[in-house]
Amino acid sequence: MNAGGPSPGAAASRHRPPTGLVIVALVVGVVFLGPFAYVAWRNIDLGTDVGSLIWSRSTWEPLSRSLRLAVTVSASTALVGTGLAWLTIRTDLPGRRIWRVLSPLPLVFPSFVGATALIAALAPGGLIEEIVAPIGIDSLPDMRGFRGAWFVLTLFTFPYVYLPVAARMGSLSPSLEESARLLGRSPWTVFRTVVMPQISGSIWAGTLLVFLYTISDFGAVTLLGYDTLTEQIYADKLFDQPRAMGLALILGGVALLVVVAERAADRRRQRIEVVRIRDPLTVPLGRWKWPALVFVGGFLGNALIGPVAVLGFWAWRGLTADVDSVGLGTDFGGLLWPTINSAQAGLLTAAVAIAVVLPVAWLTARYRSRVGGAANSMVVAGFALPGVVTALSLVFWAIDAPVLQRWYQTLPLLILAYVLHLGAQATRAAQVAVAAVPERLGDAAATLGARRVRRLFSVELPLMAPGLFAGAGLVMLSTMKELPATLLLAPIGFDTLATEIWGADDRGALAQSALASLVLVALSAVLTWLLVIRRLDHY
Repeated sequence: MNAGGPSPGAAASRHRPPTGLVIVALVVGVVFLGPFAYVAWRNIDLGTDVGSLIWSRSTWEPLSRSLRLAVTVSASTALVGTGLAWLTIRTDLPGRRIWRVLSPLPLVFPSFVGATALIAALAPGGLIEEIVAPIGIDSLPDMRGFRGAWFVLTLFTFPYVYLPVAARMGSLSPSLEESARLLGRSPWTVFRTVVMPQISGSIWAGTLLVFLYTISDFGAVTLLGYDTLTEQIYADKLFDQPRAMGLALILGGVALLVVVAERAADRRRQRIEVVRIRDPLTVPLGRWKWPALVFVGGFLGNALIGPVAVLGFWAWRGLTADVDSVGLGTDFGGLLWPTINSAQAGLLTAAVAIAVVLPVAWLTARYRSRVGGAANSMVVAGFALPGVVTALSLVFWAIDAPVLQRWYQTLPLLILAYVLHLGAQATRAAQVAVAAVPERLGDAAATLGARRVRRLFSVELPLMAPGLFAGAGLVMLSTMKELPATLLLAPIGFDTLATEIWGADDRGALAQSALASLVLVALSAVLTWLLVIRRLDHY
């Protein structure tokens, strides 16, 4: 086992990457760069003065708010996601298998649903007021603005950190930790000096996704009255298209700068390569067991029980009320096909995204390749743009390009839009999964006569499976709640649960919106268990 110094993977990174791998990764990156390239071209075509726009106060104020929110949410989710992963994977926390199932579920809530639940819960006559009024509390905190946006986005994006960190923790060998404990180091010292270096890549991978998600979020910040750059883009897209395209270019440029900086730091990060030969070490919490249980239960209670209680309240009213009541009519049977369509789109997108980004992940994780770094930045550019910009780019391409016209409003083009916008969620998890596989295992298989394809499927993919499924799970969950691309590109009659929720909100049908939200949570819980949680338990 290689416990210190450069790992074999790090040494191999100086080797020349295979030409075929470089070509495939570059092609993938160029495809992902398409929407961002369209935004750049559109700015040129419209004659947008991006330079003046950058230094404008009307740009800096919403941009600074976007960055403040993104940095704060990223920091809080890094702490919460890592803490929950350690407690549920590596300790004797009571009920840890149940908490392991529940922890990823907040990710299934669209941000606008979470914000709506928060507003409804704190509104006059809302659920919280009914609970606290009998004990003499007659005023509730104002959660609009930055505080509410930070609270909602932290609650519903921390699984971006939790999933890759939990997958990595589940694959760690206990030998290094046991050796450190035998040398007399405290549990905290062991975690800081032994565990953290091995999981830091996963933490950064998830935190980067949270940052990109936050600066491109529209639903939560709009409902909670926090004016960000994304909201400005949405407001100007019809009435001031040059400004909207310019702001979209600035937003994408900021995201790319963050990705490049993270990539540069990742190259300097020390990698510790070990092979797990038995179950990970379980750390006893001792006197901290019950405080830890209170923390986990309290946080997940706010992330799950709170919004589910509000949604359940409205759904129950709709199911038991007169169907003619305003806003209370529900159609449970009408959710069958949206549920099927959501599951189909999520699973297809997850499978395609993993297959497409794996060459990029392999090139960036195994080799010091500038082409790999460039391809990785291109992939992330798709996630940095607001979803509506990516969708509009494909709409214009499909309308203007004769070859693509036949694909407009078809399922393949919709899946392409999902993959281009959400593929970055799979890329970083895949990079961590590839980096965690010791190259010497493949070399040993090669000396025994195993060819490249056989080594991939018999040695490398089984070891990468937890990380790959974690990345696929993120893409699947995000696809099922994606809204702009579905509204603009979905085939006629292809409704999903996300569009059903949005349409019900637009009609003021609170009960139907709540019922569709609960179905989305249930569907995502089942698929997350089958594809992610069950495999974390296995590995």
